[in-house]
Amino acid sequence: MRTHRAKFRRRRAFTLFELLIVIVILLAMGGLVLVNLLPARDQADVDLQRVQIDQIDGAMKRFKLDMKRYPSQEEGLLALNDKQAIQDETEAAQWRGPYLEESVTKDNWNHELIYRFPGELRGEQYYDLVSLGPDGQEGTADDITNHDRHKSADGEIASKEPEGFAPPDAPKSTSNGS
Repeated sequence: MRTHRAKFRRRRAFTLFELLIVIVILLAMGGLVLVNLLPARDQADVDLQRVQIDQIDGAMKRFKLDMKRYPSQEEGLLALNDKQAIQDETEAAQWRGPYLEESVTKDNWNHELIYRFPGELRGEQYYDLVSLGPDGQEGTADDITNHDRHKSADGEIASKEPEGFAPPDAPKSTSNGS
C-alpha cells in the first residue's frame, strides 16, 4: 500500500517542464491573435478618418447653402463652428452654424487636417480636405482626402468630371458642343 501512495503523490503535480510548454503554447496563440487583429485596427482607424472627412464634407455643403461659398483659406475649418471666423460682417449675418457638433482640426493620428480653397487636387472650384494618414507625410499613398471617391483605378484623382456633369457654380456642358 505504501508504494501506491508514494506513486500517487509524485503524479499529482505538474512538472516545471509541462508548465513551460503550456505557457509557450498560450503565448504562441496570443501572438497569432495579435498579428491577425493589428491590421484590422489600422484599417478601422483609416475607415474612421474617412467617416470624419465625410462629416466635414457634409458640414461644408450646409455652410455653402447658407453662405453661397466655401470658407476661405484664412477662415479655414474654424468657420464651420465659429461665427467669429467669418471676416465679412454682412456675411456673418447669414451664418446659421455651428455646422459640426465639435470643432475638428486634427485627424485620428493627431496631425493637423489640411484645408485648401481653392483646391489643388481636383480643381480650383473645389476645396481640398486632407488627412496626412498614419505616416504624417503629405503626398504619400496613405493620405485620405475628400476626393478619394473620385480616384481612378491607378489611384489618381480625376480632375475632370464626366460629360454632362457640372461642378458647383459652373455651367453645365452640353453634348452638341455649344
